[in-house]
Amino acid sequence: MTPDFKQVGKKTLKFLQDQFGFDLWMITRSEGDDLIVLSSNEQGGTEFSYGINEGEVLEWHDTICARMTAGYGPRVAPQLDLIPNYRSAPINQTMNIGAYIGVPLTNEDGSLFGTLCAFNPTSAFEEITVAQPIIEMMAGLLSCVLIAELKTQDAVRRAERAETDATRDGLTGLYNRLGWSRLLAKEENRCARYGAPACVFNIDLDNLKTINDNEGHAAGDALLMKAGDALIEATRTSDVVARLGGDEFCILGIECDFKFAKVIEKRIRKCLAKAGIEASVGLAMRNPGQGLSIACAEADEKMYIEKHYKKFNRLALAA
Repeated sequence: MTPDFKQVGKKTLKFLQDQFGFDLWMITRSEGDDLIVLSSNEQGGTEFSYGINEGEVLEWHDTICARMTAGYGPRVAPQLDLIPNYRSAPINQTMNIGAYIGVPLTNEDGSLFGTLCAFNPTSAFEEITVAQPIIEMMAGLLSCVLIAELKTQDAVRRAERAETDATRDGLTGLYNRLGWSRLLAKEENRCARYGAPACVFNIDLDNLKTINDNEGHAAGDALLMKAGDALIEATRTSDVVARLGGDEFCILGIECDFKFAKVIEKRIRKCLAKAGIEASVGLAMRNPGQGLSIACAEADEKMYIEKHYKKFNRLALAA
């Protein structure tokens, strides 16, 4: 059975704290401008307790971890004040850090995933530096478990979607509202577990009612099917495309940062235009501190802002 990254991580943090002290140990993910806390173990019970819990988000560029991974300081700093690059990190303005330990966690291709790190409010004994090889070994093992678990996610997603095939929209073949809700919940759990980025698009056709009224519902159905095909063409096979009902479509961008989300948005607009379909599009990124349900609401709001803007312009031109 594949080791569970979450369970292995928690046991690793407890082991390291028992062996080497330090008030707070964390496993984090670096994603864009965020440092997402995936797991934490704090000794607590002191006036200097950090109170950083799983799921919290720090500003990546403010952290000592950002400077450590860039090579601006050592991985073990028993006296933080002696390291100018660490001492000047903005995080020190809000947190009392006297000693620091940090080791990178890597993806399969060697790129940075996040860090295994520890803070202590007071300086540590200089002898703590001898622990570095052990901590690096633990970080390497964590990276191996992470890589193995992430490799299974595509297969897990395929299985989830096979289970959800009964919840397909009969007209377009896309997922319906029930299928969308189930897959959204599963991906939210995955995002929270690994700190993965994701985005949501809300798409609403602008002229379905007019076509239904003037050309009949068969023409309207043809437009919906054409829209579904255009959205499939614009997205990746890993993304989730759904018709929630009427002329409302949604897309979940899997492991998609803001830069690539804008690429997908451009593709969506291009494919819809090529199909001769007028639509309003709203895009929202998943905020690690809020989740996908809030992103769905934000994407819906942005879509309606675009739709109302178009309506206002049409009325202005007609006046």
